[in-house]
Amino acid sequence: MSLDPASIAQSFAADERHPAHLRELANLGDTRRYRKNTVLIHEADVGDTLFIVMSGRVKVFCTDACGKEITFGVFGAGEYFGEMALDGGPRSASVVTQEACVCALVTRTALLAYIARRPEFALVLLSKVIHRLRMATSSARSLAFIDVYGRLTSCLLDLAKPQPDGTRLIEDRITHQEIASRVGCSREMVSRILKDLENGAYVRMQERRIVLVRKLPQHW
Repeated sequence: MSLDPASIAQSFAADERHPAHLRELANLGDTRRYRKNTVLIHEADVGDTLFIVMSGRVKVFCTDACGKEITFGVFGAGEYFGEMALDGGPRSASVVTQEACVCALVTRTALLAYIARRPEFALVLLSKVIHRLRMATSSARSLAFIDVYGRLTSCLLDLAKPQPDGTRLIEDRITHQEIASRVGCSREMVSRILKDLENGAYVRMQERRIVLVRKLPQHW
């Protein structure tokens, strides 16, 4: 599919699957195209821009001084990020494109003006911030209280979608390293656990996608 920014913007504005407020807000932004693996936001940088994803996918993550990475989420078309630019403070995480993307960039000034015209959007924005805060709290709790196997199985179940035959399929071709970044462990540990689950006929690989064949064991 062509990633012409103007065409993508028109399609996004006409797509009623996206909330009207998001389409209106996107029209106020500067539409830009980005290649895969482009870093859109650097953690700790000061930013004043809200990004609305019109096509493609981005990953939100943090890294430590040793290069260890934790993934907070993957967002696709119809999602937005950078909403904390409202307070003018530093970015709380980094964001990189996972594939070619088109985004609408809305400045803090334009966002505040839109909220002034549409005050109901402030509640929508607050709800999004609260939801993401809950996700971050849940991730922190998991890292503190749940072992690697428990975090891994929880991640797999969150990503997998039920299929007509009773199995659950992770539709994206997610790598062991990407799972490790979400779970907060090494790639080697993920590979070892998945291999054991595959040997036990709990999971199988199907065209490089993970299929959960039956209920995963509680302990590893």
